[in-house]
Amino acid sequence: MTWWKTGSIYQIYPRSFQDSDGDGVGDLKGIEARLDHLVALGVDAIWISPIFVSPMHDFGYDVADYCDIDPRFGTLADFDALLAAAHARGLKLLLDFVPNHSSTDHPWFRESRSSRDNPKRDWYIWRDPAPDGGPPNNWISDFGGSAWEYDAATGQYYYHAFLKEQADLNWRNPDVRHAMMDVLRFWFDRGVDGFRIDVLWHMVKHADFPDNPANPAYRPEMGEMHAVLQSNSTDQPEVHDIAAEMRRIADGYPGDRVLIGEIYLPIEKLMHYYGIDTPEVHLPFNFQLIEAPWDARSLATMIADYEAALPPGGWPNWVLGNHDRPRIATRVGGPQARVAAMLLLTLRGTPTIYYGDELGLTDVAIPPDRVQDPRELREPGWGLGRDPVRTPMPWNASAHAGFSSAEPWLPLGPDWPTRNVAAQAADAGSMLALYRDLLSLRRKHAALAEGDFRLLETTGSVLAYERWRGDERIVVALNLSGEDQPFALPAGEVVLRTLPGGVRTDTLRGNEGVVILVR
Repeated sequence: MTWWKTGSIYQIYPRSFQDSDGDGVGDLKGIEARLDHLVALGVDAIWISPIFVSPMHDFGYDVADYCDIDPRFGTLADFDALLAAAHARGLKLLLDFVPNHSSTDHPWFRESRSSRDNPKRDWYIWRDPAPDGGPPNNWISDFGGSAWEYDAATGQYYYHAFLKEQADLNWRNPDVRHAMMDVLRFWFDRGVDGFRIDVLWHMVKHADFPDNPANPAYRPEMGEMHAVLQSNSTDQPEVHDIAAEMRRIADGYPGDRVLIGEIYLPIEKLMHYYGIDTPEVHLPFNFQLIEAPWDARSLATMIADYEAALPPGGWPNWVLGNHDRPRIATRVGGPQARVAAMLLLTLRGTPTIYYGDELGLTDVAIPPDRVQDPRELREPGWGLGRDPVRTPMPWNASAHAGFSSAEPWLPLGPDWPTRNVAAQAADAGSMLALYRDLLSLRRKHAALAEGDFRLLETTGSVLAYERWRGDERIVVALNLSGEDQPFALPAGEVVLRTLPGGVRTDTLRGNEGVVILVR
């Protein structure tokens, strides 16, 4: 099997991983300095959130130059050194491609905005005002407010699905398409092993720009973006041809380059991004574990439905957290976060680990005067801000947790003096030790890395399943509650458990997960 099927991926938020130059913000040299942690952890690839030139209105997701490194993170030479160091350690490196929109500081947009007859005018989405002079339609930015910004100099509105500083590119223009495909080639030529493609499902809009329908289930606490259903501003049929072209480019390079699509859609629509007639992305991100109710019956149904929906040849993948969503230890609590780790790393498919989850980090309360996230600044009070999950990685008990010699750009969690890499590396019962053991098991047992999957019948709060390949058979049993649950463990060797002490053959203790090599 290819590496991205049997392997695991680790997401790094570069601002928060390691600062090497004392400015309080993480950088590429910092990541390089911490690669040995990732080798010891046992992951196979790192995915780095955007590091391209950017004014940082949305912390790198507003790109002003797709083919250069932002000075805050380093230089192209620093990137090349990081890539070489990763490859020398057997690690793959994936970049975050942001094709839906660019920064309004990008030279392309500056030209587009300069006049209606500029050759790059059609590289972005410009529309005349509505008859009343207002926005062309009712589309809402994901950060709240109208998704249209009026430009008085040219008398038209431009479209931005996110901040007004993030203008959406017009992917119906073949010149845009060609230029952005060249960006992929630039980085593939440099040696990167793949891309996570940001908001892939957003990239093409309905050609006629009709209003989006109202969302009948809308509640204010969901955020203003959910007031309408994005049926006309996202997931248009033409996006699949673009994804297929990206796939052809990736497949034209040696070494099993991989494309991972960020797609928040219902499962039946998500599956289309594997490709129906033509291959598209290798892995459309499966975010269901981030959003699912944490109970055994709901998870069993979700897992079964996902497995059943996969197209022929489609490889599954699983995600517990990322830079946009609450951390798993906050959602389910510390003891269950250990069970969740066992679930993530023993299900069939490629797992993605968010930095710090291997320590059991929780969301950090951000004082109002330290808030950085534009989403929280635009819609304060609704808990939509993403700063709490982007706080610096605690490495040790030294000043600023070994992350920086200066005050970090976001505050550390209050437990950093004890919840850090150095402390947990010395503790055989720590969360870090559990992640290391789970990843080691994946490497050791083909049944876990690439084997088949079958849910087992259970009751109460127990979720159990079988993994097998050839003669090797493994059973994973997880208690998703704090109460003891009856469950008859199969005969065999318990090769890993989430709790210390002996394992009973007829009961799963509260918050207990076990991996059994069946005789």
